[in-house]
Amino acid sequence: MFSPDGKQIAFVSNRTEDPDRNINTDIFVMDAQPKAIAKKITNWKGSDNNPIWSPDGMMLAYTSTASESYTAYEESYVALVDLAGGEPKLLSKTLDRPISHFKFSKDGTTIAVLVQDDRESYLEQFNTKSGAITKITGGKKSFSALQPQSVNNWVVLMSEPHLPNELYAVENGISRRLTKHQDDFVAPLDLATTEGFTSKAKDGNIVSSILLRPSNTPSNQKLPTIFYIHGGPTAQDEYGFDLTRQMLAAAGYAVVGVNYRGSSGRGWNYSTSISADWGNKEVKDITSAVDYVIEKGIADPDKLGICGWSYGGIMTDYMIASDTRFKAASSGAGVAMVSSLYGVDQYIMQYDNELGVPWKNIDKYLAISYPFLKADKIKTPTQFMVGESDFNVPSPGSEQMYQALKSLGTPTELIIYPGQFHGITVPSYIKDRFERYLNWFDKYLK
Repeated sequence: MFSPDGKQIAFVSNRTEDPDRNINTDIFVMDAQPKAIAKKITNWKGSDNNPIWSPDGMMLAYTSTASESYTAYEESYVALVDLAGGEPKLLSKTLDRPISHFKFSKDGTTIAVLVQDDRESYLEQFNTKSGAITKITGGKKSFSALQPQSVNNWVVLMSEPHLPNELYAVENGISRRLTKHQDDFVAPLDLATTEGFTSKAKDGNIVSSILLRPSNTPSNQKLPTIFYIHGGPTAQDEYGFDLTRQMLAAAGYAVVGVNYRGSSGRGWNYSTSISADWGNKEVKDITSAVDYVIEKGIADPDKLGICGWSYGGIMTDYMIASDTRFKAASSGAGVAMVSSLYGVDQYIMQYDNELGVPWKNIDKYLAISYPFLKADKIKTPTQFMVGESDFNVPSPGSEQMYQALKSLGTPTELIIYPGQFHGITVPSYIKDRFERYLNWFDKYLK
């Protein structure tokens, strides 16, 4: 990134002997001219990334990881370093919430960030001198981009449960809508109602969830219910517009998103609590949400479905191997025999640091592979989906689960999207995926 005057460049580099096996990236600055010598600015053994210049070119803000070694549940801090010298300041260390999209104000006196916090995201700022934290604006909304407008004013991209992303000016903490691109889209739609609820897992953990109910359904009507589980796992379901869940609700389903342990928005301990213990605490948490919506008369206990993609697909497999109440499931980009993916997918550092190498820790790999190794416990008709060229969570995981259920005679199907990676991007395939969701769940839940 060029400095404001264009005379210097800040960049990130890992200059260790084996950069593929550690996260030790540092920030360097060099003059923007041939053969200039790069000066190393940071020395943390973890990751220093995403440098941005202050308006006067005297400081760099960047993200710095909380830990030195790789972890899938990483928390990063906003850090600030004076290029004239001195130790970096970790501005957001006491916050214990994920931050993103940090920007300097026009005068460089503050840095604004977007913060994830228990189903919400909001705008917060740090004073660059004192480090003081001030919440600017928030509520049951979801922020996803940020730009400075003037000294204390910002432009943000924000969505709400019934409105997709629009641009807003945030002036002295007050939001003012700037664009109306989505009005024509939402005007003819009967959108689902959205509300939050909490449940308690058997071990006492309090779980935050979001419920969508189809428009114009009586409050006392029990509905076929789909649990749509987010991926990550370090992500969260927020009070923002969710097209996938709205489409499922429009088909007559109550839809539930669960921020199980491993999710972000509840602090680093909440995220890391599932480390090397996949499919245990998350199952307890999702089960508590299932029990809640049944107990409250929201869900028809005989018409429960579950689906998700990536870690949401993995969790779908864990749930159907743990709970026979689900009458239909759809698992996208999941895994099966985890040890078979060692060296195949992109998670070699996670395996080595979290689980250990298979030849010394095979028991851990077998324990977290229980949906495949105990597939005979699965009674739920399940469809498996994956991208043919998915290098993140490769297709063998879905293929193994499909073949296991096929061998057992449990209703199943396998859909592999040609040429697709971890996300499905071809419009006709995206349409096909949602049609298959609805056809599958309609078949078994209606």
